[in-house]
Amino acid sequence: MADDSQRNFRSVYYEKVGFRGVEEKKSLEILLKDDRLDIEKLCTFSQRFPLPSMYRILVWKVLLGIIPPHHKSHALVMNYRKEQYWDVHHALRVIRFINDSTPQVDVFLRIHQLESGKLPRNLAFPLEPEDEVFLAIAKAMEEMVEDPIECYWLVSSFVNQLNSKHKDALQQLPKILEQYLNIEDNKLLMHLKTCAAMSKLPYDLWFKKCFAGCLPESSLQRVWDKIISGSCKILVFVALEILLTFKMKIIALTTAENITQFLENIPQDNTDAIVSKAVDLWHTHCGTPAHSV
Repeated sequence: MADDSQRNFRSVYYEKVGFRGVEEKKSLEILLKDDRLDIEKLCTFSQRFPLPSMYRILVWKVLLGIIPPHHKSHALVMNYRKEQYWDVHHALRVIRFINDSTPQVDVFLRIHQLESGKLPRNLAFPLEPEDEVFLAIAKAMEEMVEDPIECYWLVSSFVNQLNSKHKDALQQLPKILEQYLNIEDNKLLMHLKTCAAMSKLPYDLWFKKCFAGCLPESSLQRVWDKIISGSCKILVFVALEILLTFKMKIIALTTAENITQFLENIPQDNTDAIVSKAVDLWHTHCGTPAHSV
């Protein structure tokens, strides 16, 4: 009992002085020592806590299926991934879709298109909306991941997850946002409806691009922790907390266009606090997960 109370006291103290993740980091390190990583436990951890930056990319690669749960296979599988990347890269150079001056994110897009059988007939074809989503996520991921091959596989696998596992759920998020906004601040919801702004909120930026291009890296990766580990509903609560945080500014605006323009370019100085409050709201309304959500 004494050990438990001392540990609980330590946890509360760490949280008060800003070291909330000290014991969580130790718990994750224990999980990562297993010969065969437990996917469900890693999902649960990622849903409950922010991933420590030093382990984030490893956990993302495992949860997205880029590398298998078995530690011994990681290096071998990543070598296969590198070979596959360079094989497709070479093919794209041969057919002159990419060259030495092609921006890295555009290279990623062309590799992804060829891999998924969606490469256009020639470069003159305009980008599809799904291509714009891919590029936005790629630009954000490029700031988080140094190795370009690792970055490509993370972007491609994340986008594939959004288009498969989360596809139906993502379409429901605008309606769910309205429901929770009605609960949290009916006055703000009525203002948005009066301005005819609810249907014009930046849903593509928030829900399709998962806040890529809206939130800075430090905030964005904490949101992506939750999506990659299984829950896209966190996106609703980030959007909700943005609306609540900037309520006074939004209420001072009287046209849908001005409201949307402001929300597409929110101030970047307190986004970490916004994400923290969004996670708290998410846990309040949806419960703290005891297993993957």
